[in-house]
This record gives sequence, C-alpha cells and structure tokens, in this order.
Amino acid sequence: MAQLPQEFLTRMQDMLGDEFDAFLTSYDAPRTAGLRVNTKKCRTEDFPPLVPGTWKKIPWIPNGYFVPDGMRMGQSPLYAAGVFYLQEPSAMTPASRLPIEPGERVLDLCAAPGGKATELNARLKGTGLLVANDISNARAKALLRNLELFGSENVLVTNETPAGLADVFPGFFDKILVDAPCSGEGMFRKDEAVIGTWTPKRPDFFADLQREITSNAVKMLRPGGLMMYSTCTFAPQEDEGTVSFLLENFPEMELIEMEGYEGFSKGNPVWGNGDPEIEKTVRIWPHKMNGEGHYLALFRKKGEAIPYETEEKPIEKKNKKQKNRKKDRGTEAPGPSKAEKQILSDFLSRMTAPIPVEELEVRAGKVYHSPSLPDGVRNLHFLRNGLYLGELKKARFEPSQPFAVTLSADKFKDYMNLKADDERTEKYLHGETISVEPGETASPSGWKLVCVDGFGLGWGKLVNGTLKNKYPVGWRK
Repeated sequence: MAQLPQEFLTRMQDMLGDEFDAFLTSYDAPRTAGLRVNTKKCRTEDFPPLVPGTWKKIPWIPNGYFVPDGMRMGQSPLYAAGVFYLQEPSAMTPASRLPIEPGERVLDLCAAPGGKATELNARLKGTGLLVANDISNARAKALLRNLELFGSENVLVTNETPAGLADVFPGFFDKILVDAPCSGEGMFRKDEAVIGTWTPKRPDFFADLQREITSNAVKMLRPGGLMMYSTCTFAPQEDEGTVSFLLENFPEMELIEMEGYEGFSKGNPVWGNGDPEIEKTVRIWPHKMNGEGHYLALFRKKGEAIPYETEEKPIEKKNKKQKNRKKDRGTEAPGPSKAEKQILSDFLSRMTAPIPVEELEVRAGKVYHSPSLPDGVRNLHFLRNGLYLGELKKARFEPSQPFAVTLSADKFKDYMNLKADDERTEKYLHGETISVEPGETASPSGWKLVCVDGFGLGWGKLVNGTLKNKYPVGWRK
C-alpha cells in the first residue's frame, strides 16, 4: 500500500504505545469484506442457504456475515433484489448500536451513500419515518438509489444543510445518527487515495465541522431521545474531542453505555477533556477486530418526550428560493382523481394487502405512497418523499422499479419466480426478453412481478409467452 504519512505514524505511536507495532502490521493484512442482511426482507438465519458457501457471522453485528474469499456478491441477483447490503464490518457498528423501534422518527443526518440509512429503515419495518439527508446533491442521489434498491418505503430523502433541517425540525426526532464527515484515517487500507488527501491539519478542520453538525443534531433530538455520533477516523481531536465539546456545551446530553463486544476498546478521557464518562464511548481498532476502524459515542437527551399529538408543530421553512421551487416537490399533493383511483385500484388489487388509494399522492402524473409528514416541511429540498409507485399514462398505470423491490412473491398475486442460477435471471438483469412457460404465472398476459428466490426484482409484461423486460436501463448489469 501507499506510504503512510509520517506525522500520522508519529501521532499513532504516541497514542498506542506498545500496541503500535500490531496496529502497523494490520495494514499488511487482507481487507475484510462483509454484508448485512436486509431483515425487512429476509431473516438473518435464512440467508446462507440462498447462497452456497462458507458463511461466518460477524459476531458483533446481529445480521452481518463475512463474505467468503473470492465471492463477488455484488454480482448476485439477490443484491439486485435488495436482500443484502455490502458494507465493511466496522462501518456496520454505529447503526447496529442505535436502538430503533417501529413507529419512531429517525434521522440519518450525513447519510450518503446509505449503508447506515438502509439498516435504520429496515428496522422501522415499514412504519414511522426515516429522514435520510446529505448536504451533497450528488451523494444524496446515490443515497436515494441505495434506499430504493433496499426496498425502503417510509423515507424522506433530503438535500439540506444540518442548520436548515434544524430550523424545520426542532425537538422532532426520537433517534439521530450522525456518522460525521471526518479525516478518514480508518479508510487508509480500504482506499489508498484517502492517504494522499490527508494532512496534519485535516483532523482540526473536520473537528470544527463535526461540532457544527452535532450541535444542530442536538437541537433536533426529542427529550429522552438517543443520538449516535460516529467517525471512521482515529484522530482524538475529532473523536473524544467532539464528545468533550458536546458534554461541555450541552448539559442536557449524557453518554450512555452501548452493547459491548470483547474486541471493543474504550474511549480515552485523556484524549478529550479528561471526563471519565468518555470511557463509555467505543473505539474499534483494526489490529483488534476484523474491520478498518471506527469510533462511536451514544448520547441520551435528558428528559421525557411528550406525546407526538401534543407537541408543537415543526416550523415552516421560508427562504428566497421558495417561489422558484417546483410545485411537485412539496409534501402536500393532490390525491388521484376518480378515474385515476379506478386505474390504481385495479392494479393494486393484485397485492395481497393492497395500499389504500386514499393514501396515494399524484405529482405530475407520478404516484407516491408518502409517509405521514408534519405540517410545515413542504419547502425542504428533497429528492424523494415516500415510495414512488409508478406513473399514470393516459388510461394506464406503469409500476416503478422502487415499487417492485418492496414486494415479494407472497405480496403480489401475479408473479414469475426465478431461481438465482436460472439463466433467465441473468438475461432479465441484462434487459433481455425471456421466455415464460405455461403455468409459471397466474395469468397468461399483463404485468408480472419478476422475483428471484421469492424476492421482488423488477417488472415485466407478458405477451404470447414472452416477457417484455421492464427492468430500467440504469439498473441493468
């Protein structure tokens, strides 16, 4: 690998002492690949039989597995069906240690590319609300794609500054994850390009940025709520330093213990302001665990949350650009017309548990099933509000790819179920037409949910024994 910066090595030697040699040796070890099962679609224990191989659990991640050497899981049809997410094992830890209950309001403040947001959404089990945000528009688009691939439904994907969100959502969220932008020292082995961007000043720059971001996150947390702060760096001015800043400036915030693991190391109070509470934070070192490295701190906001129905309404965001915003960007959209309701009802009746048409919104012909959102947020800059179901075109409805991957063979009555090793599966993923044998679908024509091993993969339209491929170009292999 590339030469590590001398200033970085000197500091790490000071931090680690006798452990420094083991830390340095870890950079010569092979990288560890992992995947996290989408528990909204598949039970963790049911995953290994789907993909033959020697699977070993990641011991500190309930739904995580180490990927066997040589296995290209990104090419698996099950990946295209959103059954699992490829993620470095230590990076799985922050979301796994933030307790999520169905029905809660959850914010992933720095969410791109979506590794943690997809896990938070899966644990909401189609209830509550996940706001997944990233300040970068390009990264927010990647975030949206991964959330769609994972079959996420109750999600608002935003492209806002933390301060912009804090203005709209004061004291709103039950749980907040801040996987903060950082100097990325835990990425050196995974991505050598990060080494070239590192300078001795980068940790100080990101420490200041983290203080700004987490300060706004505190404002959005409900009393009694939990906030996870995490980084993929080893720099103490970012990690223990940011935790110290929060403890000193927000007396309502307290550190709490999180579920442990024998490979976890305690945060070091000496690297912060000396507060012994910092020992409740966690460091993941690459020489002690099969991972690249991470830092985690779980905070609780003191007090008791008041019921949702009695809380103050979020504040409507007003700005100079408001009048220029597209009309279909808001959260308040008309429902379908009487004729559109009939078209949608006819299609949705094929679901085993149809979505009520009364809950649908139509924006410029596009149909959405949006989560329940509070008043006053329609002027946020967002890429997606809820689940995009498809598009109304004249007197017909064309279902969307995001809708397909939320479904499964037991949720849609008219489907075609392929095996992962069926050659037709690969043809479908490449956008080719495929042949259908009599009896493989419930009816001889029309829209079909194409499944792989029972998981929704996409749509096709059956005509005379041939399935016309509706798998989107941008999703194809």
